[in-house]
Amino acid sequence: MSYRLLFWIGAGFLLPGYTNAQPSGCTDPLALNYQPEASINDGSCLYAEASVTPASSWNLPAILRETSGLLWFNDAIWTHNDDTDTNLYQLDTGQLNAFFSYALPGTANIDWEDIAQDEQFIYIGDVGNNANGNRTDLKILRIEKNSLLQLSPLIDTIRFSYDRQITFEPAGPNNTNFDCEAFIVAGDSLYLFTKEWIDQQSSLYSLPKTPGNHVALLRDRLPVQGLVTGASYDAGRRMLVLCGYSTFLQPFLYLLYDFSAPDFFAANKRKINLTLPFHQIEGITTPDGYHYFVSNERFNQSFLTVPEKLHRLDLSPFVSNYYHGQTRTDEQAVAPNFQVYPNPAGS
Repeated sequence: MSYRLLFWIGAGFLLPGYTNAQPSGCTDPLALNYQPEASINDGSCLYAEASVTPASSWNLPAILRETSGLLWFNDAIWTHNDDTDTNLYQLDTGQLNAFFSYALPGTANIDWEDIAQDEQFIYIGDVGNNANGNRTDLKILRIEKNSLLQLSPLIDTIRFSYDRQITFEPAGPNNTNFDCEAFIVAGDSLYLFTKEWIDQQSSLYSLPKTPGNHVALLRDRLPVQGLVTGASYDAGRRMLVLCGYSTFLQPFLYLLYDFSAPDFFAANKRKINLTLPFHQIEGITTPDGYHYFVSNERFNQSFLTVPEKLHRLDLSPFVSNYYHGQTRTDEQAVAPNFQVYPNPAGS
């Protein structure tokens, strides 16, 4: 037997032991059950209850009373309404009333609920399905960015259905697990996070990001104990932040990080409450990964009226440690092109 053969036989016995020698566990120092010896994150981290208060809040223009999705694009915040209105709105964070609207001709807004992007396109999800849970015209609009900025938007359509939905009988309002208000773009796919009125969970579905008719495939489920309404994704940092609220209108964020996409639910999962009771938080975006904007639509009940607002959150205490030593939290250090205006007009 040759020396080379003996070497490879020996390596074959050693390699399994070497792999097993790398302990898995909770790798996040912010977790209650942090294991310093762990080198492989197994998603077992547990966290103390936490909350965050907006650093700033501003009233939005009245035309955005049903603001739904948020997007940071072209050094500005973009948003849309969730019913009838077929315009996109670009907001100046220094003067919120100085917005610019972009018409999307040839489209219809049945229930636009979120907005996402990749390098070439903006995607708008006409995916709201809470009226009866039986829509058969779910779709995502794909808009070419350069044509949009030139006021001649090129728009095509991605149509889909859920692979797990087998009945389309009317379920009545807010009585379905096939509602959706949050999605992201990652690689060659779209990933939808359902708003499950019955189970209070969120299911992850995927479908191609190309125009045509597709079936969204179930990938995983997350017990959020609430209703997910928006998503913001940073692929480079492997950070995904969901927003939503409970059935009692207590808003929250759900931080998902240190995963291997598209296995978004496999690693750290941390729920953070927002000190904004009775705010129907709908959209979320970030210019830098540390500071986030969330929006709420107008809430009007006999006992309370909450106007449409934009809020700025500082999540650096929760994410700086994970961002591998990027611990400076001032805006100019982490986002040179992001200007913060403490008191924009319209507030």
